[in-house]
Amino acid sequence: MTLRNARRLRRDCTDAERVLWAALRDRRLAGFKFRRQHPLAGTLLDFACPAHRLAIEADGGQHDPLIDAARTSGIEAQGWRIIRFWNHDILGNTEGVVLAILAELTKP
Repeated sequence: MTLRNARRLRRDCTDAERVLWAALRDRRLAGFKFRRQHPLAGTLLDFACPAHRLAIEADGGQHDPLIDAARTSGIEAQGWRIIRFWNHDILGNTEGVVLAILAELTKP
């Protein structure tokens, strides 16, 4: 994936990605540093906390479970953890999603 693709995806993000980024950017979540459209092994992660090797994916109705499973395996093979949220959950329960991310980051 190229820098151009990452920039395009940042510019053309979904409403759910926009809402989640507002909660994660500028170390707003307990001081954790996040990036969006972070490159990893030929793919772009929707959101990433590189220091904790946590990938966060915002999934809409267009996602194919088989492709997502293969993508998840590839990300985990790089030593990252991944959590996925449906767009409607991000939009309808932003606080719950953010708390779930925080819980994942603070796991012992």
